[in-house]
Formats: sequence, C-alpha cells, structure tokens
Amino acid sequence: MSQDTNDKIGLSRRKVLAGLGAVGVASAGAGLGTTAYFNDTETFEGNTLTAGELDLKLDYKSTYLGGPGRLEDVQSMGYPDAEELGDGRYLLDQAPSPADMQAWEDLVTGEEFDFCSPEADEFLVNGDGIPVFTLDDVKPGDSGEVTISIHICDNPAFLYLAGELSQAENGQSEPEADEDDTPGQGDLADAIEVCVWYDEDCDNVYEPTGTGQQQELEVALVSDVSGSMSGSIDDLQAAANGFVDNLSAPDEAAAISFNSSASLDQELTTNYQAVKDAINAYSDGGGTSIDLGIDVGADELLNGSNATPGASKVMILLSDGNSSASAANAAADAAKNAGIRIFTIALGSANTSLLQSLASSPDDAFVAPDPSDLDTVYAEIAQIVLAGEQKILSGTMSEVFAELADGEALDGNRQEEGRQPYPGATTQCIGFEWTLPAEVGNEIQTDSVSFDLAVYAEQSRHNDNPQVAFNGTDVNSTSPGPAPNGTGNMSGQN
Repeated sequence: MSQDTNDKIGLSRRKVLAGLGAVGVASAGAGLGTTAYFNDTETFEGNTLTAGELDLKLDYKSTYLGGPGRLEDVQSMGYPDAEELGDGRYLLDQAPSPADMQAWEDLVTGEEFDFCSPEADEFLVNGDGIPVFTLDDVKPGDSGEVTISIHICDNPAFLYLAGELSQAENGQSEPEADEDDTPGQGDLADAIEVCVWYDEDCDNVYEPTGTGQQQELEVALVSDVSGSMSGSIDDLQAAANGFVDNLSAPDEAAAISFNSSASLDQELTTNYQAVKDAINAYSDGGGTSIDLGIDVGADELLNGSNATPGASKVMILLSDGNSSASAANAAADAAKNAGIRIFTIALGSANTSLLQSLASSPDDAFVAPDPSDLDTVYAEIAQIVLAGEQKILSGTMSEVFAELADGEALDGNRQEEGRQPYPGATTQCIGFEWTLPAEVGNEIQTDSVSFDLAVYAEQSRHNDNPQVAFNGTDVNSTSPGPAPNGTGNMSGQN
C-alpha cells in the first residue's frame, strides 16, 4: 500500500463500513466512552484458536474560558457539576469525573488505573452521551479546550481524527445587519480559531517548545558526581555536552553538581561553552544528596541573576544512587509547584522508583541501564524539550473541519519517519482548542455553530497503511447498520 501519511479518499459512510469491516474498526465520539463497529469476538473452543480484539476507549477533560463570576451561567448551560478554576476559567466536565478519583491528568498519565479493564467502563460514557461544549453565550475573547485521552486496548492500530461542522445565521440583530455582508450565512465558524495537537503530557496546554508557550527555555542540568559515579563521569560529560549543543539563544543553561553537598558550577547563561567547561571539570567523590541538588537547581531557575520570570523552566536530574526519599520528594514537589518541569534519569543501579516519583510525570522519567546509554537518553529529552508538542491542524474552525471531514491520519510515533501505528495498550492525548478572537465584532451576533468529533481505529496487522477517509460520514453515530455482505461479523480480529 502507499506510504502517504494522510491519503484522502472520499467515501460514503456505508462504503467506509464495507471497506473497513474486514480489517477491524472501532470508533468513539469526542473524549467519551466506547462505541465499536463489528466488534464481535469469535472463539473456536477446543482448538484454542481465539480471535483477538480491537477496542478503543476514550476519556476527556474540557474547560471554558468565559470570564469571571459566571459559574451559575455555565452550570445552567448543561454543566451542573462545573467548577470555577480561577481567572475566568471553568472545568466543564471530565470522564472520569473529579469525584471519582485523582486529578485527571495524573490519572491519564499514571499507571494505577487500567482504562482498558472492564472495571473502567463505569467511569466513562458512550460517544453519543453528551456534547463536550454546549455554550449559548459565547463572546469575543472566549475560548475552550478539550483534551481527549485515547486508549488503544489489545492490538496495535492506526488512528484517525474525524469531524463535521454546520453553522447557522439564526436571523440578524440590527447591529449584526449593519456589519454582516453575508446575510443568511453564519459567520461564527469562520471567525473562531482552532488548534489541534498531540498533547504529550495531557495537561490541556499546547506547548510548542515542549515546556510551555513561552519562547525562552531555561534548563538546569543537575548531575550526580558522588563516588559511585566513578567510571561514568566521562559518559555523563559527553551526553550532557551533546544536550547543550542543541541549545540556541535565547535559551539558557546552568550546571549543578551534587554529592554529599551541592554546587552551582555555572549560572544560567547563553555562553554554552562555559556550561560545557563546568561539566567537563566534574570528578567523582562523596555521598549522594539528591535533595540538595534539586534545591540548588530550583533556586537558580527561579532566583538566579539571569533567571527570567515567565520563561519555561526545566530541570534534568541524573543520579546512579539512592538518597533520602522524603527529603528528595519534598524538594522535587516544591520545584514542581513553582512551575519547574523535572526530567529524571536513573543510571545503572539507581533507585529507579525514587527517581520516577521525582519526575513531573511518568513520561518524564528515564532509565539508562549503562553509562553508554546516556547519550541516547539526553538526546530523547532534548527532542521533547526543544521540539515540543506537534501541531496536527490549525486555522479557522471552518478550515480545520474541512480537513477533518476527510479524516486526519494520526501518527503513532512522531520520532520515526513516515506514519506509524499505535502500539496496543497505549495512551495518546489529543488537544483541541477553540478561540473567538477579541477583535471579532457584531457580524457574529446570534450566529451558532455545531460540530462533532470522532476518533477511528483500524487494526494495523496485515494493513500496512490504510487509505481511507470519512467524507459524508456521521462521525458520532453509534448505529452502523447491518454488516455488509462478505465481511461477516469478525472485525476487530487478531
């Protein structure tokens, strides 16, 4: 098959079902529970031949920036459990709900809760259960965001994001009539700006630099130089130098080392050679006090003479040993609460579980079994920090949904060339944000827009790179109709 990453073939919904039934299809509405097409599982007892499964589950978190003091208004628009988050932002809804368990983003990125288990279904809702946004008093300056957490259960799969949109004029007020040069045609979708992206850390924020929307990055390289690092210092120096070589102004770096104590070896600077010189002067000796290294690194990022308020703050913490868990966690929590993103690297015989607990998320905790692995680990972190989160689509709502109408192919591994499927038992967050710019005027008064989002999954085995699109499909429908002739009822097979 063609290796084009986003072939678009206009297919009716009936043809989509007929064409995909043989390879397995699962679908779910935006950010909501499970809807499966042709998901019957066949078992041949006695011969131990069992057909596999393709199961797609989703959950979500949606917020609305609609101005302060409007909680009752928001609740009256269909969100009785809405919460005010401050600064005019409201939590509209999420699944699992806040009352069910811990913070949504921690739940999604953690490992304690198995979204693919049957027990998880009670916390989710079906794809046609509720709209994510039902807002009836949107004004210029408002915005909203939904983060969809996609869980590919069982077999690897290719994923698509699809959608369709309609808008209405709803008559014209006198001020609108004076400004609107397209009477009878809604203008709201042409005015709203939309961004869709791979939200790698599931935090509801598009981070093009990997750490935040700010342009400047400040990174503290906090390195263990205790006696146990004997034999690893050279590899540490080479890998850290490689990371620094990826930086460019105005990004700043600092070098901090720790053993029984901690030292600021080079303050934040764009003089990258000075940072490398400080790292190249390291020698091993002494014990391991991870908390002191974190404290010195955090202080430099927050209070250093060259620290910039509002810059993206990152700490890369490497250790091959153990330390006081309570002290290290207290130091890390203080740093994270101050807005510092902590990446950790557990080298060799390090206390891996401790270092994982210090990282900002499970995805920010790395393991280097051998010192020779450090260059690869630092390069991976550089990719995350410097390349940032990848945008999928952006433009006006009309433009974005014109693309989604054909189905937008998602890439299961953005680090590899060409489109890749998603592995089984994996999670991917997709962010979708809309903004009605403050400069938009009376031409949108009384206009409305309705839109649907859907995620489709096709198994990837025996299906090198599917070439399908979703023109004319009812993307939130949960009634596929009878199975087309010739496909039987075996989709979602192994």
